[in-house]
Amino acid sequence: MYTVRVTGTFSSAHNLLEYEGKCEALHGHNWKVELEAGKKKLDRAGMVMDFHDLKSELGKVLDELDHKYLNELEYFKSVNPTSENIAKYIHDRVIKSFPDMEIVKATVWETESSSATYYK
Repeated sequence: MYTVRVTGTFSSAHNLLEYEGKCEALHGHNWKVELEAGKKKLDRAGMVMDFHDLKSELGKVLDELDHKYLNELEYFKSVNPTSENIAKYIHDRVIKSFPDMEIVKATVWETESSSATYYK
């Protein structure tokens, strides 16, 4: 399996539902996102895909989240905006643009030492 990875960032606020502790209150993060895409076979140019294309698609999705109160976005009105669910949201939005990818992983870092990853 060959993979390529790009990163991006966004800033947003959220509060966790059905959670007892500090994070149930409104708070924000400067999120880092790593997006990894892969295939078993390279294309004719010897690439999984162009980094620019993956970075561009990630940027579009992160623009939807940047400087927003996540709980107010349509998707997160019914899904708790945890790091895990944010990773799934990013994954699901990006995979629509690259249906031939065999693997897409989205990792969301809410701090330098805490992250969540979603892939299938």
